Amino acid sequence: MRIGIVILPDQRWSESQRRWRQADEWGFDHAWTYDHLGWRDLVDGPWFDSTTTLTAAATVTSRIRLGTLVASPNFRHPAAFARQITALDDVSGGRVLLGLGAGGIGFDSAVLGGETLPPRQRVDRFAEFTELLDLILRQDGTTWRGEWFAAVDARNNPGCVQQPRVPFVVAANGPRSMRLVARFGQGWVTTGTGGDDLESWWSTVAEVSARMDATLERVGRDPATLDRYLSLDAAPVFSLTSADFFAEQVGRAARLGFTDVATHWPRVSSWYAGDEQVLVDVATRLLPELRRA
Repeated sequence: MRIGIVILPDQRWSESQRRWRQADEWGFDHAWTYDHLGWRDLVDGPWFDSTTTLTAAATVTSRIRLGTLVASPNFRHPAAFARQITALDDVSGGRVLLGLGAGGIGFDSAVLGGETLPPRQRVDRFAEFTELLDLILRQDGTTWRGEWFAAVDARNNPGCVQQPRVPFVVAANGPRSMRLVARFGQGWVTTGTGGDDLESWWSTVAEVSARMDATLERVGRDPATLDRYLSLDAAPVFSLTSADFFAEQVGRAARLGFTDVATHWPRVSSWYAGDEQVLVDVATRLLPELRRA
């Protein structure tokens, strides 16, 4: 089991760099940040760009993997985004994990003045986004046209440090997105599909995990070739409520076949509100044992 930490981009770098350094020193396997122009009610507070934040994080860390949770086509074009990711992979020495998702409704989809797309069209757009991004990151000189995106002789020189490209960790709960995971993903990330209480949420996690198994079987892909990531804090109870509770949640994820989990750095209030001392306890006392779960 690999364990990751999500650090929201809601603090100035002079304050947040301590968290990225500490996550690296503690031994977390991966560290993530949200790729949004603004997120829920936190849009009214400080918020910073994900790729710039991750590039800064790469300069103050040495071994931890760094990722977007998750980037979407809501405000990104594959040709421009490929250049950013190539640069980030270079600065980090090949430590990038590229989380990708279809993108939801809300601030990101409204701030540029575009229409709010229904789910089917968002997945259509995401399929094109993922396919074109994959092509540009793997080859130099991509010309491609779809309904949502186009590229004319898009370059990738010198290419990613990680070859043939950075790993894609694709978010999916539905059948079409799961097929994208099977085709393009080195990893799959899920939040489950909701639930009013903890047990019902875990039931949805088990259900989507079974659907992912079935999808891989249908396309003839070996399940062992896909890393499975679970965002623990999509549950109705914050995973860092206590160290013992966190250990229990990691164990449940492992029993369902997940290879990776992610929690969030506790915030003072609102989303992911909690006691930072619980994180310290987990990181210094339990992390080595949990990683062997």
